[in-house]
Amino acid sequence: MNKTIYLVGARAAGKTTMGRLLAEKLNYSFIDTDVYLLESTNKTVAEIVEKEGWDGFRIRESQVLKDVTTPCRVIATGGGMVLADHNRQFMQQMGIVFFLSAPANVLASRLMKDPNIAQRPSLTGLSIVDEMEKVLSDRHHLYMDSASHVINVDCEEMKILSQMLDSLNID
Repeated sequence: MNKTIYLVGARAAGKTTMGRLLAEKLNYSFIDTDVYLLESTNKTVAEIVEKEGWDGFRIRESQVLKDVTTPCRVIATGGGMVLADHNRQFMQQMGIVFFLSAPANVLASRLMKDPNIAQRPSLTGLSIVDEMEKVLSDRHHLYMDSASHVINVDCEEMKILSQMLDSLNID
């Protein structure tokens, strides 16, 4: 198998953690689009949003998706990557898309443990729990629309990895 594998889902779904584990297991390279953007611009997501607004950030994010797509790579995408139709279509055409799914309260509790505000600025100004509920409500259909496979991530990492490998028909 030499596909590109994309991980989509809300903040704190485990895209980076699971992406690294999956890439290691498959002997693929791994990249996180938010980290790539930070390293290539020397600006955090919050700094880009402050200077260019969310629209400017989304344009940059779409370009990063194209820049980092290559066979034999696992790509952890930003939580909002699915907002643009062209990003969802691009990921579907170029590889396999895993939607890492968890209930809002699980994601909120993970975020409260590691808020990382510079890379995860508030989208709504609401409390973390309310924001996660709103984001999932607004985006769930987009994650589902882009997904080749839906993985429940409300469990321990090795079980998640096993679900992903099973979906790829790999032991």
